[in-house]
Amino acid sequence: MKVTPFNQPPPALGNQYDEDRPLRSLLARIVPRDALLSIEPVLRDLGELAGGELYRMQLDDRENDPKLVHWDAWGNRIDHIEVSPLWRRAERIAAEKGLVATAYERRLGALSRVHQFSLVHLFGPATDIYACPLAMTDGAARTLLESGNAVLAERAVPRLTSRDPDRFWTSGQWMTESTGGSDVGRSETVATKDESGQWRLWGRKWFTSATTAQMSLTLARPEGNGPGGRGLALFYVETRDPSGRLRNILVHRLKDKLGTRKVPTAELTLDGTPATPVIGLDNGTKYISPMLNVTRTWNTVMAVAGMRRGIALARDYATKRVAFGAPLSEKPLHVDTLAGIAAEYEAALQLAFFVVQLHGRIEAREASDRDVLLARLLTPIAKLVTGKQAVAVASEVLESFGGAGYVEDTGLPVLLRDAQVLPIWEGTTNVLSLDTLRALGHGPDVAAALEHEMEARVGTIADAALREVAERARGAVRRALGWLASSYSSSPLDVEGGARRFALTLGRSLELLLLAHHADWSLKNERDARARAAALRFARAPFDLVEDTPVADLRALANDEPLAV
Repeated sequence: MKVTPFNQPPPALGNQYDEDRPLRSLLARIVPRDALLSIEPVLRDLGELAGGELYRMQLDDRENDPKLVHWDAWGNRIDHIEVSPLWRRAERIAAEKGLVATAYERRLGALSRVHQFSLVHLFGPATDIYACPLAMTDGAARTLLESGNAVLAERAVPRLTSRDPDRFWTSGQWMTESTGGSDVGRSETVATKDESGQWRLWGRKWFTSATTAQMSLTLARPEGNGPGGRGLALFYVETRDPSGRLRNILVHRLKDKLGTRKVPTAELTLDGTPATPVIGLDNGTKYISPMLNVTRTWNTVMAVAGMRRGIALARDYATKRVAFGAPLSEKPLHVDTLAGIAAEYEAALQLAFFVVQLHGRIEAREASDRDVLLARLLTPIAKLVTGKQAVAVASEVLESFGGAGYVEDTGLPVLLRDAQVLPIWEGTTNVLSLDTLRALGHGPDVAAALEHEMEARVGTIADAALREVAERARGAVRRALGWLASSYSSSPLDVEGGARRFALTLGRSLELLLLAHHADWSLKNERDARARAAALRFARAPFDLVEDTPVADLRALANDEPLAV
């Protein structure tokens, strides 16, 4: 007897701009209509690429990881890294579509960052993390412009922001050493001057992303400088000479990572690499702040974009997968699961693009003092909250596919593997929680700016249910700020112990309030209640996470130490 087995149709993607109702709704609210109409053709074109050609290339390219070739046929050390065909295609698209350039051309003025990150939102999930070198490229351009070093800025920034693929440069960011990732002040890389006055760098960089870049910014300690971050200087490095050979750089190996395997992350040694100080010969950790603000914002948007990609695949699959007599899209429990992760995405989208707006205003010199304070506070918060959300959503997405979600050749497990880097890159959740405390430590005006922003938005919400959840979000933030103030005065150790829960409370509460505010606008202007449904569903998830837990209890649990009765 011949049996014809059933083959499950795989998920498919359509135009990722047209199908992303939350993104289109957000842009309709914050971008003037004429400006939005002027940029929509490129957004729609990129949305078509993301759901079509690039998605097919991702599936075909699944096993094609970067390869490091140390030697040529004649015994010369070349340390050549071969990237995947999709990465080569992505580089040209990124330049032509202005994934970096858009922010610097300022076509939409203070909204140019919104324009840029809308492109990133569509491009990133479709290009196997090519957003990583783009984020560092954007960060390098911003850092060089703000450094005041006109010579370096004039040489590099036109290339970093070019739309010509043959002229376009990407930049690396070489900070991480085996002495400590986020603790960059422990860097062992040394800078010395040779007889000609040329600075040269010596040391090992343990984790360098996008090592194929034409330039990099890196930290090193000028010989004779003291310890810590104050003794470091920020240096500019061009990685290759005019003949294409690496400039005294030895690439030892590519890192074997859980995810982001398409990103050529290398361990390398700087063996007298020529370099130029960017600004001064100390306080290098201070001068990388513009880079961190940019790369953390990219991380935030990529977390949100990754959520959107997973949800798009899960929704399509739910209409095709029949179980127990009906498609999954009609099964109440499956519907409830998808609704929960959709609400997480919509809330995260609002916070991400609020931070994007703040940076756009600052760069266009249209920001208020309150905007500047909010950007300082919310950039780390948005990154840490969305990073955690992205991992949780990716996990639920895989589970929604059942066994297929665990099988590599479906192209689904990579969603979770790649998401896991988001809470780690550019500062872990704990590091960013401490950054949040430092931002608030600049004075009472920072907390006041947050409370003013929340108060103003709550005051405009007309829908009773949305206003109620917005009030709850504002109340959670007030309680969290009250906890911070009382803990500082009574038990400072409790502040650090609760910093993660405190930062997550601020971030998730603000996500809820921003989503409620947007949903109210959508009800009035789009006659659409879907954002309202998302806000009410998100309000059912935990967002008020601050509680008083004695430090002794935490230490006993963490280290399994004895705890007195």
